[in-house]
Amino acid sequence: MSGKVDKKATFSRDELLSFSKEDLADHIMRLQASNTQLRNLIKKQTEEGSKNIPSTSQQRKFDFKKHCKRHILLRILYMGWDYQGYATQEDTNNTIEHHLFAALKKSCLVEDRQTSNYHRCGRTDKGVSSFGQVISIDVRSKLKEDYSMDTDPAKELPYCKILNRLLPNEIRAVAWRPAPSDFSARFDCQQRTYKYYFPRGSLNLDAMRKAAQYVLGTHDFRNLCKMDVGNGVVNYVREIRSINIENCTGSQGQYNSRYDMMVLTLIGTAFLWHQVRCLVAILLLVGQGYEEPEVMVQLLDIETNPRKPQYSMASEVPLNLFHCQYPFDDSLWLVDEETISEVQSSLQRIWTFSSVKTVMLTDVLQQISKLKAKDSNFDASEALLQGVKSKIYKPLLERQTCESLESRLQHYAKKRRLDDCKSESKPTAKIEGDMD
Repeated sequence: MSGKVDKKATFSRDELLSFSKEDLADHIMRLQASNTQLRNLIKKQTEEGSKNIPSTSQQRKFDFKKHCKRHILLRILYMGWDYQGYATQEDTNNTIEHHLFAALKKSCLVEDRQTSNYHRCGRTDKGVSSFGQVISIDVRSKLKEDYSMDTDPAKELPYCKILNRLLPNEIRAVAWRPAPSDFSARFDCQQRTYKYYFPRGSLNLDAMRKAAQYVLGTHDFRNLCKMDVGNGVVNYVREIRSINIENCTGSQGQYNSRYDMMVLTLIGTAFLWHQVRCLVAILLLVGQGYEEPEVMVQLLDIETNPRKPQYSMASEVPLNLFHCQYPFDDSLWLVDEETISEVQSSLQRIWTFSSVKTVMLTDVLQQISKLKAKDSNFDASEALLQGVKSKIYKPLLERQTCESLESRLQHYAKKRRLDDCKSESKPTAKIEGDMD
């Protein structure tokens, strides 16, 4: 077929095959244009129709003024391995806090974060877990009195049950209790317990325990943390009340004792940014025999060693904010049996698959070891210490050092003066969000 094609005609397959390339191309172009016009028309009609239909949120907007508030503490458990840390971040929604507030808002327990009188006990980093995170917050109440201290759970909303229906499986609300309106999960916490799990391997545990005892008491930990001067942290003195290393699987396990899991338990009033991971890194170097236990004394001596030597931190995965202690007995937490059973079942499912993977890996390691004439030494620090391992080890105190605290303070003081000068000619921007 040649010449112009009838625009209104419907053609059979044989007729289409008889078209010239030019006629066929023209026909396809007209069909594409018609299809585009039709899609735009349908979209417009759909949008106009939706404008006349009130949204569900408009139909059922929750009136918080009709309900009383109460200030409570919530005990939160989370496996942080697959999350980008606890605190809300601008560039990702994959944080514990984001999911927590999404559940709080969706359940209408809070209207927004800004008006919720919210505090958290600890701010854990990417990959870090917690079995004992605590938040304080104002929430909606069933009671007829604002900020009641009534402890009868039968009279109140089942807070944990409500949240767990909306939270991911790796994040669970475990218990709650009423608190005075001025009680802060952060500032009223008396002490925090961290645990760090690691395999025994070929580590010298006695040397590690000796080094650990040197951190007991009050010290300046600037060489055992990441200095956070930019956020106003200028005091690096902290108190460590207890530290010990124990076997948490038992030396009579079914596998070789080098596969036993150990746990470092650390109790202190408060902790600095990356303090526990830096401390563990030094202990692993001591356990490997690269450093003497007394290196811990030298790192705590800021007069002799005012600058932190450069070294890699220990992995974040085994770290856990295990418990937060407050000025009341732990038995005063309000626990719902049904909720705890659900939490237990959820954890058991995670444990099942994790344990199966562990046994499978152990089994294949045993098979691989039979193929070697000489068994290799299992070194935990190779897996847990971050960074590239040097072929020739350089002692900590002979390494290059980081910038001193004093020079950092001068840098930020100078930067602040420059920022102040710039702000004189500009209106001050309102900064919202977490200022902890």
